[in-house]
Amino acid sequence: MPKRFKSSRGTRWSGRVTQKSNALDLEAGVFTWADPKKIARSLKQSADSSVRRKAPPFRSAMSMLAFYINRAGNNLEEKRLRILEQAKEELRTLYQKSQQG
Repeated sequence: MPKRFKSSRGTRWSGRVTQKSNALDLEAGVFTWADPKKIARSLKQSADSSVRRKAPPFRSAMSMLAFYINRAGNNLEEKRLRILEQAKEELRTLYQKSQQG
């Protein structure tokens, strides 16, 4: 793998972001759970309780989920991607947001 994709310690920066976000304290393995409602509730709780985030809670939670989906890219199984996309919908429901707004 080209060096530009790895830090000096050999880990990917995107992996560090999802594990040690400066904005949200995520529960361990949150993106591997099978229940999209549980994922959304966990992200909401993390975003709502964070004092370090720079954006509103909904935006922070959705950004972290989208970041994970985008960084995983083609490596995500179709089933996992469906679960995470459903978690986005659950987040919108929890925050009473519509798809457009």
